Amino acid sequence: QVQLAESGGGLVQPGGSLRLSCAPSRTIFYNHVMGWYRQAAGKQRELVASITRGGILDYADSVKGRFTISRDNAGNTVYLQMNSLKPEDTAVYYCNLRSVATGSDQWGQGTQVTVSS
Repeated sequence: QVQLAESGGGLVQPGGSLRLSCAPSRTIFYNHVMGWYRQAAGKQRELVASITRGGILDYADSVKGRFTISRDNAGNTVYLQMNSLKPEDTAVYYCNLRSVATGSDQWGQGTQVTVSS
């Protein structure tokens, strides 16, 4: 079991920026996709962005042009750079690790992002 450690959430004003980090407890050798999901109060969890082992990126339409997902050179830690934040981006953000072979999911504990003036 891989543990996912998230950090970087907080309170920011509209138009501001935050960077979230997700560090796996060990190197992941199997084929996988890592992603960021978010869940706002009273809403379902939704995909924000994902990155495959080969570097293919995917974004929700609502964040395209504002958020960027990336990973470090070692291919371990995944980042979500969030710019031009809006109040509707307020949610708990979760890091996700999905095995391509089995479809099994592992989740981080979540980090709160609040966009408010």
